[in-house]
Amino acid sequence: MASPSGLQSGLSRQLFEIWCSDKKKACVIPGNVVEGTLAKTIINEPKKVTLMNGNLITQFAESNTKIISPKNCQSIEMYFNSEKRLAEKTPEVGETVGGLLVKKTFTYQIMAPDDLHVFSQLSTENISQRITIAYTGAFCVLEHRLKQILESVESLPDEESEGPAFRVHERLTVKYESEKHISLHWRSDPISDMVSDFVVALVLNISREIPKVVVESEEATKTEENSKKAEKVIHALLVSLFGDVKFGENGKLVISVDGNVVHLDKQSGNVESENEGLKERVRVAFQRIQNAVKPIPLFVS
Repeated sequence: MASPSGLQSGLSRQLFEIWCSDKKKACVIPGNVVEGTLAKTIINEPKKVTLMNGNLITQFAESNTKIISPKNCQSIEMYFNSEKRLAEKTPEVGETVGGLLVKKTFTYQIMAPDDLHVFSQLSTENISQRITIAYTGAFCVLEHRLKQILESVESLPDEESEGPAFRVHERLTVKYESEKHISLHWRSDPISDMVSDFVVALVLNISREIPKVVVESEEATKTEENSKKAEKVIHALLVSLFGDVKFGENGKLVISVDGNVVHLDKQSGNVESENEGLKERVRVAFQRIQNAVKPIPLFVS
């Protein structure tokens, strides 16, 4: 409804510039128009319209423009096609119709979610959720367990998901992120949220069931590192007790105290020295240091 009728300024001019390229819109000019105004230009069925910012709208000629110029007191009937999705097919008796129930004043309407922003001032938004879960088991084991419980679990091609992934009930996508993590992706709704909660609970239960497996090579490397650390500690403690401690041949330690020399075999614990007193002191000290540094065995044969 153009007010003022010349469409030269005001809110009606701003709305016209926003809506004029949409063939679903209509412009009603309630009054006489004068030359040089936008309203007069529209009545003459132009091929293009100049906006206030100087831009041209060329789609105006392709928008099925229909000009109606009634006489005074003449009635005009205007028909608009609602194009509601739920009205495309007439439901049969007993058929279930799904949609949103919208109340406006004293009327109720059932409409499709996609039509909500068209036929009301409401709008819908989609919330995409993503969660990362710690998981160290095999990815194929998780997929296999879900296939045993759920009806629809489909693997996705690597080109589509950029890595191993599968889809649960066409609602939830489970992706392999790393050796220690997986991620869940879904669009939030009551059913998808329940599916995601179930998958998270299953992943946590599988993680508790997986036994801790230590690779043999990793165990050997760890043992070697601990042995080297123990040797460093033993050497440092012997230095603090006897002062001059050096590495000799065949992995033996050479300890010098006041001109007396002691040879200590770290592997067997044998001590060689001409000074019996110093020899006994080194043997006892080495035995006690070993007992303190090395762990106590869990089983004694």
